[in-house]
Order: sequence, then structure tokens, then C-alpha cells
Amino acid sequence: MLTGSKTTFKVRQMLPDVKERMLSQSGVNARSRDMFELRCLPGECVLQRAIMVRKKLTASEGRGWISGTLFCTHFRVAFVPQDSSKPDDNADPILLGDHDVALASIEKVVAVGPNRTKLVTPNSSLKFTPEELVLYCRDMQVTCFLFDRLTPDAQVIEITYTIARTYQPLKPGAVLSFQNAALGSVEMKQFLSNRRRDTHMNWFESASDWEQELERCGATSWRVSSVNDRFEMSTSLSRFIVVPHKVLDTELKKSFSHFNEGRIPRWCWRHPRGSDLLRMSSFQNNIYHEKDDIRNLEMILFGCQSSLCVVVELGEELPTPTDIQLAHSRLRALCLGDISTSVSVPDDKWLSTLENTHWLDYIRSCLRKASEVACLLRSGHLTVALQEVEDRDMSCMVSSLVQVMCDPHCRTQHGFQGLVQKEWVMAGHRFYSRINYHRDNDKEESPVFLLFLDCVWQLWFQFPSRFQLTDDFLLALHDSVHLPLFSTFLTNCQRERCKRSQNLGQSYTPVNGWRDVPSPDSSSDASDPPLPPVWDWALQYNQERRDRFTQPIPPTPPLQPLLNGNLNTNPEAHRQLMDTIPGSVFLLSRGTFTCPANLPPWRSNTSGIYKKSHRRAPSSEGVPGLERLLKAWALAEFPQSIPSTFGPQGPLDPYEPLLPLLMGPCMGLWRECYLRGALHAQAFSHPVSTNQPHPVERLAQEVQQLRDKLAQASTSTSTDLPTVTPKPRRTDTNLNRSTNNSTFLYLTSRTPATAAVPRPAPPPTSNNQTCRAPSSASAPLSRPGSRDRGSTNKHSFLFGNSSVTDAQADRRYYPPPTNAKLPKSNGPSLAS
Repeated sequence: MLTGSKTTFKVRQMLPDVKERMLSQSGVNARSRDMFELRCLPGECVLQRAIMVRKKLTASEGRGWISGTLFCTHFRVAFVPQDSSKPDDNADPILLGDHDVALASIEKVVAVGPNRTKLVTPNSSLKFTPEELVLYCRDMQVTCFLFDRLTPDAQVIEITYTIARTYQPLKPGAVLSFQNAALGSVEMKQFLSNRRRDTHMNWFESASDWEQELERCGATSWRVSSVNDRFEMSTSLSRFIVVPHKVLDTELKKSFSHFNEGRIPRWCWRHPRGSDLLRMSSFQNNIYHEKDDIRNLEMILFGCQSSLCVVVELGEELPTPTDIQLAHSRLRALCLGDISTSVSVPDDKWLSTLENTHWLDYIRSCLRKASEVACLLRSGHLTVALQEVEDRDMSCMVSSLVQVMCDPHCRTQHGFQGLVQKEWVMAGHRFYSRINYHRDNDKEESPVFLLFLDCVWQLWFQFPSRFQLTDDFLLALHDSVHLPLFSTFLTNCQRERCKRSQNLGQSYTPVNGWRDVPSPDSSSDASDPPLPPVWDWALQYNQERRDRFTQPIPPTPPLQPLLNGNLNTNPEAHRQLMDTIPGSVFLLSRGTFTCPANLPPWRSNTSGIYKKSHRRAPSSEGVPGLERLLKAWALAEFPQSIPSTFGPQGPLDPYEPLLPLLMGPCMGLWRECYLRGALHAQAFSHPVSTNQPHPVERLAQEVQQLRDKLAQASTSTSTDLPTVTPKPRRTDTNLNRSTNNSTFLYLTSRTPATAAVPRPAPPPTSNNQTCRAPSSASAPLSRPGSRDRGSTNKHSFLFGNSSVTDAQADRRYYPPPTNAKLPKSNGPSLAS
């Protein structure tokens, strides 16, 4: 029965004995309920249903099975449990329930029968009645439904074919039809038009939003420019950009042509100690540079600093979009398998196969580069400019990770949402092309944003008490990316977003330039449903789920008063910084600082009119001091005699960067995201009962048991070990290299849980000398855990169930000595 905006589909009792059996099994009184109800969205129609269906629950849901009724609409596959409460017709609609699957997120449908499986397509013909129905989703979820023996065979066949015919086919018009199915009704359009935006987050869509960010960061010497208001200077940048006060818009316009796609150096964030973070694309070296052009570029690059500028090259050390896409595809194949072909990875090769995907290697490289930039910004009094060829992929990654590491505001829910708006949405990351909703542009597809979410999860995993947002929030954002319903991910830049919302095109004339004109041939139409932003969580999840997005944390103390926007309490780092030549420009590439003579755009031109800028460093004599800058502040401010949770003058500065451990064992696999469907997907390749753990879990348990035995053996023989006093090492050689070429600096103060064999404290040394940490061969290496539950070394590196106090938060990653290149990692070692 369909009734207006509050449409409900009611399955009435047709077989009294069958219905009574269902109700008796679930413990529900038959007199209290005589129908099951599915609350549909306004305009949503039910295409097929099947009674007496059981849904297999995941580990997070408690496992086991839950009985209910399965529905298929033209928008979703919905499952209504028997014990669910009656839907409230007065409540606001929610797109997907707890047990629903959107048709657009389904990748394939597999029917499981007696001793056989079959991939079901719209043109398939089933020669058997399915006993189970498995839905593979693009967000790495796998949903399994089991049909009861009393479920009519006709319902089983029809709902299987209906789902196979209606889930998103590979054609361009499927996304629009899916959007209309969910949001296209008159009632839903009116409901969405009356939704108010979250006022607690910064949307970065107006000049006032950017000014608010400048005020929050204390960047008083920068201003908001509207030179790109009509997207005339750059079609991929946002309407408003932040530039130094001393740069006029007339001078700024001359700089756009010297950069790829017109993406000039622009301000992103200011560190409390006075350093500025900029982003830019590669230089256009084939364009002639006048003397005034170079002067304008230098004014933008140096911003409000007078000391130096470090250009960080991102193209050589970080993965390409193609690499990320290949690694993610391998990760999907490993975690989900393919039951339609009965192909799965043997248990003894699972970890090595995970290593060969290189997914964790790419996470490590992104975190390593962000740690280098964070250490540079921590020193103060310089400008760090991130340079990428197109400035639309890895620059979004690194700039966002740097702010998550250094700014406590970005580790809150609203601050993180504003960060994604600023560094991804408004900065022109190609969400629409990278996600590839239409499946028509495989060359551009690459889950760069999903890699960023995994990097943030690694930081949360090692520093859980420093984040207000939780892993539930990151998982919800990960899943929302695969739904083509949100304006946040359905465009490549702000210009396309404005064209869709206003239904306008642009035309260019030599006299008037770019002007907005009506576009009757535009892909968007006035009748298209209004697309909500992804940050409208009430439209996706109930209040109980949204309450799990955040956790209470201590309030962040306010920033200390800034003098002209600069605050630097590290005199040693400041002195080394001043050793460099004022106005120098350095290039940081592959972990090495260089001062090349041909650093664009200061390269020598053929005319010989202007060969060198007055701000170029004439030699590389300032490079050694800059290299020492990356590690001097840590050695000076965290001597080994001070507890690891405190600095020299009290509690740890909340604006100190969160520098993670990057060794193989310290990089956990995001189990809640990647392995939540593994139990269902591999159940047919590994025939075990529901009461037995999954083979991957058994492998992790065996590894943990071996660790416990080694720890007990080490403890029992610790009294027989001779006491060895470690020799002090020089400060400049206080680096502990791991087998995977990652470089780490360990403080001497350690919690009792970090070593199984007690070791005496090293003798006092001068000049803040520290000692090498115990090797992994002599003591099990502990890692920061996902919860603060006290000191224990019981953990699983594969699934990230470690539990260590945050007292280890200061055992950080420090960039390697910059006189050597950073070799690629040999991959993760998830089990020792």
C-alpha cells in the first residue's frame, strides 16, 4: 500500500502457520504484530520482497543471524528485522537503515546454491534455487542473506533477478536515475531545500569564511583575494584565494600564466610558531619571465617571511594515482576474494600478499612526507610551499595530513570537515573523476581520498586520545564516498559545482572575458534533485550512530599571544635558521635539501636579460643549517632525562606535531573497514562453522600466543642476564634504522610495557645525548594502541588491537638525515 510521502509497504499474513512460526522463533507475540513494515522514502516504490530471510551479522554487529523480511526498491536493498520497532511516520527520513544496501554501491550479486555459486547478471538464467544471496559492495562490505526452507521459491528467484537488474548498470545515465530514485520526488526536494547547513563548521565558500580561518590561525599579514571570482584566472581553483597583503590583484593576475592550470602559490595554513604553508602547481618554464614577474612570484612565495622559502617536491617520493588505484584493487581482491570463482589467498601467504599490495607502503610514504613538512613548519620563520605538477592530488594529501598532525582543531569533527572542504573540495580535487561513479573513465579512477582517510586512521590509531573524532566517523565518511548522492563528491572543482547549482554555462569574448550564460545543453537540469552535502549526517544515520562519531577530549588551551604573528620558543632552531642566507630558496626532494642553479622560474633564459633573482642563494652554504633544523628541536627540547609525556617546561604542547611510528609492525590494517566483509566473502572458500573464528583471526591468535610465550620466557630468564650499561652515543648519530629503511628516534624514557627485559637507565650525559633503543631482537616492540587502557603488550599488528598508554605518544617519527636519500620501504611486517 503506497500512501503519499509516508509510504509504507506492508507484508500481510498469507500463511498463518508460517507466520506464527516466524513470530515464535523471534519471541514476538503474534497478537502484538500482524504485519512487517518498511518505511520508504517519498516516491520510493517496492519492486519485490521475500519473507523468511535471515541476514548474517558481521563481527561488529555481534555475528550470528537475524530473521526478517527482505525488500528490493528502485533505490536500495532493505532488510527489516522481525524485532524492529514500528517506524515513526513523523520522523525525518533517513536514506539508508542499519541493514540496508544502496543499489548504487553494489558491485556484483552472487547466488549460492547446493555445492555451487553463480554470478548473477541481468541476462543470467538460474538453474537452481539460491540458498544464499551475497552482495559485494564497492565500499568493501559484503552482505549475506540466507533464505529459509519455507521461503517460497518464486520469491527467492524473483528478488534475486530484481536486485541483479536494478543495481547500478555501467552506463552514464544510471547515476542520475539513482539520484532521482532517492531524492527526485516533490516531497523530498522540498524537504532538502529546507535543510539548514551546519553552522559549527567552516564551508570556505565565501570571503568571510576565509577571513574567519585567517583570524583563527593568526595570519594577520595575509588577505583574501577575489581575483578569481568568475574563475577567469583558473578554472580549477576556488573563487577566493589567500595571498600576502603586499601583493596587489593587478600584480597577482600576471602570475597565473606562469603555473600549470593557473594554480599559483596560495596560503593554506599558518603554524602557531609563525611558519606558513603554501600550495602550488609546477612552473611553466616555457613562458618568458620578465623581471617584474619574478619579483611578484617571490613576493607570493616568501609571503610574510624574510628568511627563506622551502619548496617541497611531491612528485618523486609519493605514489602516483595509478599506483594508488592498483594497490587498492589488490587490497580489495585480498580482503574480499571472489566466491563466484572460489579463488582465495592461502592462509600462510595472506600477510605476504598484503605486503605485496603496497597499500601500507603508500600510507607510510605519505605520513613520512607530512612528518618532514610538519618538522619544517615547527621551526618557525619560513615558508613551506608544496609543489605538485597539477596540485590536485598529493598536495591535498600532504597539506591535510600536516594540519591534522599539528592543529588540534583539525582533529575535531567540525574542524576535520572544514579541513576537507578547504584542502580537497575547494582546492579542486577531482572527486568525480577519481571516484568514477559512471565507470566510464578508468584511466582517471584512483581512490586518493580513501588513502588519505586511511592515513588519518593510522594517526588516530597511534594517538587516540588526541582526537575528538573517532574511527566510526572515518568509516562513515569512507562509506559515503561510494554513494553518488552528495554534492561534495560529484564535481571536480567549485566552478562545476556552481554551474550545476545555477544551471549556467560560460562563454568567452575578447572584450568581456568569461561570462555566465544560460546553458540549455548542460548536463544538469532545473528538475534535477538538489544534492545535499555529505556533512548532513542526520540524513544518513540515526542519532545513536552519530553519537559514536566523537569522543570527549580535554579542551585545547588557547594559543599564546603572537608577536607579529610569530612565536618561536626554540632558540637553538631559530639560531640555526638564521644561519641561512636571508631570502634563500631551497628545494626539498627525496629527503635532501638542494639549492640548484636552475630552480624554476629562476632558470636562466635564452635572452640573457635576467638570469638570477636577487633573492636566490648564491651558494649552498645555508643547506647544512637547514638540514639540522629537522631534528635539532627534538634533541634540544626533549632530553632523555625528562618523562616522555612532558616537555622541559610542563605538559606537552598541544601544537607539537603528532609524528607516528612508521616501521612495518607499527602500521596497522584498518580492520573495521577492509575486513568487515571478509568473513562472508571467504566463507565458501574456507568451509568453517559460524562458531569458529575466521582463518585470518586464527592466524593472528597463533602469532599472539607465540609472542606471549616469548615474553614469558624472556621474563623468566631476565634475572640470569648480565647487567649491561648502554654506551652513550653522539647526538648527531642518535638514529635507529629499521630493516625497512624507516628512520626513527627513540627517547630513553620508556614505559615498563615496552620491554620484557628490565634495563637500567643510562648514565647522565651532557649535550642532551641519547642512547639507542633496544633492538626488536632483544625485546618485543610495543606500538601505540587504539585505546588507552593501561600498559600491556598484548596486541595484534594485523588487526590493530594494541592497547598502550599515550605516554608513548612522544616516541615519534623524525625525518631521516637529509644528506641522504629516502629509499623506498621494503613493505610492512605485520607479524613478527
